[in-house]
Amino acid sequence: MIELLLISFGLVVALFVGYNIGGATTGPAFGPAVGSDVLSKTGAAALMSVFFAIGAWTIGRRVVDTLGNDLVTRGGIFTLETSIVVLFFIGAALFIGNYAGVPASTSMTAVGAIAGLGVATGSLDWAVMGEIAVWWIVAPIIGFWVSGMIGRYLYPQINRRVAIESSEGPLFTVDRSGTVPRLVPGENTTRREAVGSVVVILIGCLMAFSSGTSNIANAIAPLVGAGMDLEPLIVLGSVAVAVGAFTIARRTLDTLGNDITNLPLTASIIVAVVSSAIVTGLSAIGIPASFVIIATMSIVGLGWGRATRTVTVSQSIRGEGETKVSVGALTAEEPGDAAPDIGDEEPDDIPAAADLFDPATTGRVIMMQNAVPVISTVGAYVTFLVLFRFVW
Repeated sequence: MIELLLISFGLVVALFVGYNIGGATTGPAFGPAVGSDVLSKTGAAALMSVFFAIGAWTIGRRVVDTLGNDLVTRGGIFTLETSIVVLFFIGAALFIGNYAGVPASTSMTAVGAIAGLGVATGSLDWAVMGEIAVWWIVAPIIGFWVSGMIGRYLYPQINRRVAIESSEGPLFTVDRSGTVPRLVPGENTTRREAVGSVVVILIGCLMAFSSGTSNIANAIAPLVGAGMDLEPLIVLGSVAVAVGAFTIARRTLDTLGNDITNLPLTASIIVAVVSSAIVTGLSAIGIPASFVIIATMSIVGLGWGRATRTVTVSQSIRGEGETKVSVGALTAEEPGDAAPDIGDEEPDDIPAAADLFDPATTGRVIMMQNAVPVISTVGAYVTFLVLFRFVW
């Protein structure tokens, strides 16, 4: 009877973790698409649910085995009791981030809780933990600076080549004139806009798939390590992620799609390409990628780079000589838009940094993304230290 209650409680806690994973990972995957009005929040949630489940069912089972066995060295450390405690701290910490509208890293939060268990019991593999931690520091920095340099030096040229501008009306409509309904571009949708929109959605789907391959382990690995069957847990975890994607993920979609920086479609594609490339590279070498942090820092980097574009122009203007102006006053970012003559710009024509990059929101995001894994790690460590010393 007691074991049945423990199993039931463990499943409830695992579902709670999956719910919060859906809330935390939908924003980084589809925030750029939602922020640029390519995709609705409901559409993002639906795609997240499908591709997360595919990733979890195919490759995710390998990550479950790794997280449940390699990070801690002592056999049998995962029991139903320890698994419930670990999952509780993962879910509670992620919920704090989701409630604040900040998508925290599920990988960092989960690994932190398991590391807390490992340190408290003397069973943590420090070599494995050290390698993971180094990449968790390096990868977001790479994402920030690559996106920042693109935003600062290359964005106008890329934008002119891509030349994607959101049009009025829906991007796609359903044509029901034939026997089989089909999806067609909207009345005002250009070919480049349609292609760019499909690209940014497909990249979001790729990131959702990648999330499934790694993050399903964060919800179910402790229970699998305790001896429960893998396949039913994958199904239950994927359903919980879908519920989170349709509900609490709306907060994180707002944060990453609208609050940090205004993302036109070109910027969305840049962020998605940079983030997915880094995540894929880390996955290829066996590192559990924190794609939430990487995607967030890519968005921050691009916003910072665009907001700080300035150039010194050596040109005689009414005899005043050298003048420093915003790039936005010199370069029209869309084809056909002529830049105003230097010195003739209206103040409203020069984009303010606050319109491209919100330091206050960025500070809140970075603070919470670091606090959430700390909460799970410290909470699990203290709890297991007390339990193993005085109870177990």
